[in-house]
Amino acid sequence: MLDVNESLREAHLGSYWASFLSKEVQFQPPVGELEFDLTIIGAGFTGLWSAILAKDRYPTLNIAVFDAGLIGSAASSRNGGFISESLSHGHIHGMNLWSDEMAEIVAMGRENFTEIENFLINENIDAQLVRCGKRVVATKPHHLAELDAAFLVQTQMGEHALLQDQVQIQKEISSPTYLGAIRIYSGSGLLNPAQLIKGLTQSAVKRGIVFFENSPVGALKSRGNAVFLSCPKANIKATKVILATNAFTPLLKRIQPRILPLFEHVLTTQILTNEQLASLNWKDSEGITDMGNQFHYYRKTADNRILWGGYDAQYYFNNNTSTAHENRSSSFELIASQFFETFPQLNGVKFDYKWAGMIDSTTRFTPYFGTAHKGAIAYAVGFTGLGVAASRFGAQTCLDLLYEPGSKRLELNMVRNKPIPFPPEPFRLAAVVFTRKSLQRQDLTGKRGLWLRILDAFKVGFNS
Repeated sequence: MLDVNESLREAHLGSYWASFLSKEVQFQPPVGELEFDLTIIGAGFTGLWSAILAKDRYPTLNIAVFDAGLIGSAASSRNGGFISESLSHGHIHGMNLWSDEMAEIVAMGRENFTEIENFLINENIDAQLVRCGKRVVATKPHHLAELDAAFLVQTQMGEHALLQDQVQIQKEISSPTYLGAIRIYSGSGLLNPAQLIKGLTQSAVKRGIVFFENSPVGALKSRGNAVFLSCPKANIKATKVILATNAFTPLLKRIQPRILPLFEHVLTTQILTNEQLASLNWKDSEGITDMGNQFHYYRKTADNRILWGGYDAQYYFNNNTSTAHENRSSSFELIASQFFETFPQLNGVKFDYKWAGMIDSTTRFTPYFGTAHKGAIAYAVGFTGLGVAASRFGAQTCLDLLYEPGSKRLELNMVRNKPIPFPPEPFRLAAVVFTRKSLQRQDLTGKRGLWLRILDAFKVGFNS
């Protein structure tokens, strides 16, 4: 009998990607009175792209980036390393929200992805980016009809996709849970997110951008045409500010009702032997997701591990983002057991890493944008787990909001309209728990209950 606890016994609590973040230089906190043209709060993907793109657009700007911890140490280095062209949490979801402008959204997403690729080439950044597409697998009988519908949308949106039945998918990847699949060859890929963070940081430093680590910003206040930021040992004056704080408690009260911080759990196996790899028959290097509302995502790494995450995203009362929630043994045990259900031939394999990372969900599962303090502050938050590429689009949008009011990005309803806020506590937690149970029921039965249909009518949901 499988002992899941034994498989987790020696797992290190920390991201597999963390070792790739090691760097010789650490950036010190600010001291004294400082002044910048553009101050960016948050040094994850959104903040790094904002700094680089701002400097490339407006070379004379004096730019500083602040982070409460270390550069890229939060969500940007705790994800699965999936990267997608999508700006709308997938084509189907985008069509449900903005069917009239989906062609433009898709085109912008594809352009954004291509520009990321070109940037990596021009800056000589080895982020191990591979355009390998992905595979979506059906693991329940009722998923098959959904798979057919999803395949139709993929082809309508111009993706190169192949619909596979159970026999075909079993020939390509061996799992007793697979009943069918869509192999999508375009639109997405995989990378090493920590390598991307390192490369972006180096590119920013080369451009003269200033970084401050371990530098929490306590408050924002506007006076005249400037914004003033307080740090433990410094006071900062900024002409413009970008908030790129992801799921962490925002410095603007207006953001918090629209953000749901979720802790998502991830495991990474030990390095697999050639025999273990052969037992999977997983010859391509694509990432995989399943069709569930609560879905898994997984991939092989460059050193022949399997990274396995998703499914059991957890919300804590009153948007609590304490790091204490990163070590939830019941979540690790649950997803470990599901790993071995998917790949029973790997029974006995140990996990070397376990961790949780926060994602910032919105009621529409897509980011939202806005300004504050008479247009001196811009923000982009709510990427809902698909921010590796979309964060660059978010950075561009923030710069447009601050400096380019005539941009075509700002004409999109996706940018102009804000998601419906989540209810206040204690109703927020109750709504999340009730909705999660409804989603679990649909995953088991295939039937979308009354509560989920009501949310659908208002284009609202809770998701990771």
